[in-house]
Amino acid sequence: MKSNYKYLVIIFSVFLAACASNPYGKKVKDPFSGSKYESNARFFRASGKGQSSKENIAKSKANLEAKGQIASQVNTTIKTVSDQYLAQTENENAAEVADKFQSLVREVMNTDLADLRKVGEEKYFNESKYTVFVAYEIKKNAMFKFLKKQAKTNKKVDQKTRAVIEDIIDEELKKLEESGN
Repeated sequence: MKSNYKYLVIIFSVFLAACASNPYGKKVKDPFSGSKYESNARFFRASGKGQSSKENIAKSKANLEAKGQIASQVNTTIKTVSDQYLAQTENENAAEVADKFQSLVREVMNTDLADLRKVGEEKYFNESKYTVFVAYEIKKNAMFKFLKKQAKTNKKVDQKTRAVIEDIIDEELKKLEESGN
């Protein structure tokens, strides 16, 4: 009877352990995750992860993912900012200004992300493949100042549209300064 009791206790313990385990598996915390590596009022931030049997390819994948995320954040922010500004000012050629501003942003994204800084990189190798994690950030005020400079030198933007674009950027820079950033 005592041996049956032992088996019941063992079976019950195994059953409880199985029920207590997470059906999704063990939670993993990747490097460069958490609020320190997320965008905020001062910075655009992103991280990327790349895996490959070749170190340089893993690194390239991680860089591409992180830079793509930052470019997407910048583009989304610029679109929101320009839409809000143009809605507030009731500009008669708002659609044209918005198109030219978006075009300017795309050109900047395709050439260079202003003040892009790598804030971390970690590399792992598990006997068969490399895993690389990277983190980047851009100061928002540096990005807006760079966009303003590009607008001033862009030959495709007429003077009136350039003035509106500069107003939009100045408004955002003012908001950053007021928030202490």
